[in-house]
Formats: sequence, C-alpha cells, structure tokens
Amino acid sequence: MNAVATTPVTLGASSLGTRPGASELAGALLASPLGNVDTSNNYAGGRSETALGEAIRRAGGLPAGKLVFSKADSDGDTGVFDGDRVRRSLEESLGRLGLDSLPLYQLHDPYTIGFDEAMAPGGAVPALLALRDQGVIGAIGIASGTMAQVHEYVETGLFDVVLSHNRFTLVDRSAEPTFTRARELGMTVFTAAPFGGGTLANGSGTYGYHPMPADFAAHVDRVRSLAREWSVDLAAAALQFSLRHPLVDTTVVGVSSLERLNALPGLIGAPVPDGFFAAIEQLGPPPASGND
Repeated sequence: MNAVATTPVTLGASSLGTRPGASELAGALLASPLGNVDTSNNYAGGRSETALGEAIRRAGGLPAGKLVFSKADSDGDTGVFDGDRVRRSLEESLGRLGLDSLPLYQLHDPYTIGFDEAMAPGGAVPALLALRDQGVIGAIGIASGTMAQVHEYVETGLFDVVLSHNRFTLVDRSAEPTFTRARELGMTVFTAAPFGGGTLANGSGTYGYHPMPADFAAHVDRVRSLAREWSVDLAAAALQFSLRHPLVDTTVVGVSSLERLNALPGLIGAPVPDGFFAAIEQLGPPPASGND
C-alpha cells in the first residue's frame, strides 16, 4: 500500500465553480489550515479544478504542507471509462491544476462500466496501477457511493484508499463492513458528506439527496430529539462522530462558500459530550437509509 498523508478534515471542492466567488473560495481553501483539498475531473464540468489551478498559480505554487487530491471520471459524452480515458482524465486534471503529479488519484463513480471491464487488460484499474508505478500518482483509490460496488474493488487489495459518501455518518453505518475490510488490508479510509447531504446540518427531509424510508426517517428523528435533549449542535455532532471514529482517517466536508469554510472551526470545536454519542449507540444499529 502507498501511504497518503491525511488531515482530519479534507476540504471538498465539488461545488467550487458552480457559483460566483469561486476564485476567492479556491484561494481560501488552499490557504486554510484546516486540511487538504479534494476535487475531481468532472466537478462543475472541470471548473473546480480550473479554479484551484488558478489559485495555485496566483500563490506561486501549493502552500507548504497542502495537498490536492483528484479523481478520474468517465467521458461525459460517451460514458467510456477505459484505460485511455483514465489517462486522458489525469492529463486534464494535471493541466487544469498546473501540477506534474498528484498524491492521490481515484477511480470515481465507475457506474458506466462493470467490475470485470474495469479490471480487464486495457481497463481503468490497470491504467491506474501503471500510473502509480510510473510515479505520476502517489496512490490510487476507489471513490463511489454504492457499497456493493466499492466493496468489490476494495477486496482486490490493489487500492491504497477507499472513499464513500453519506454511508458512514451519525445515522448511517452501511459502509462499516467495507471500511473495516479496508482497514484490514491497510488502506486509508476517506468518508465524505458527514451531514448526509444536509440532513444533519439543516434539517432536510431527504438523506443523501434521496427520500428517506419511513424507518430510517424515524431513526433520524430520534437522533434529532437526542440532540435537543443534550443541547447539542447536531451538525457539530455529525462532524465529530466522523472525526473521532477509529475507522476513519479523514472526513471530506463539502465547502460551497466562504461562510461554510469559516463555520467549520466552530463545528470542530463545539462541545459534544461523550454521553451523547453513547446515547446514539443505545438506539441500536441504524436502519437502511435507502441510498444503495
């Protein structure tokens, strides 16, 4: 396994480039002491990487100790996700970012291809392995949402990193078997979207941007009630659950504005008693969230 240097929080740039102020926010992400930055080839149609690349050039290079991670994506027009597409995706990412190499490049949402196709000669995974061997990539990862798919890639033992979103949170533990297996294999574990797509931060009635099954919604309501009983900021508790969990190396928190970036230290440092987390565990295993 190739090690990846992580920070407790990784700043997610998936929405960077989708709204005004991208240039200022990109600079703030790079300057922030909170952690490394995560992006992808297709975030905002490439504008996330472009904004970060412009900020890197304005700063005269990456700040000391700051890392930028990115991901390979399928061709947006054809869905092709073979080895050639992985190499082109990396070239596009490096070009936008103005970098010669990346410490981590991940296979991102390979929904347009099957596992066997990805693993076959000429496929996406052999291309990632070759790029790692060449030193253009420091480590390779699998980054996706569907846990059955992610688990299949993890079991190969070829990847250095696993990332999944919405599946390992204060109210959803569906990624736990996969993350446990990744740990056994010596992989680095990234979990993303600790607020479940806003559910645990703004009270949204969806989870992971999808309707919640009735039993899962009832579980979320019980967690919200406990937060009120303990006078706990639910968003802070959701983030700190991830930050304190031994299965997680880093938590990717999406940052869509300077206001959200500036609010993060408060969530990280807010008082959340151990007793609150114990009360959550006493609720028992969460029901399925309906995201798989």
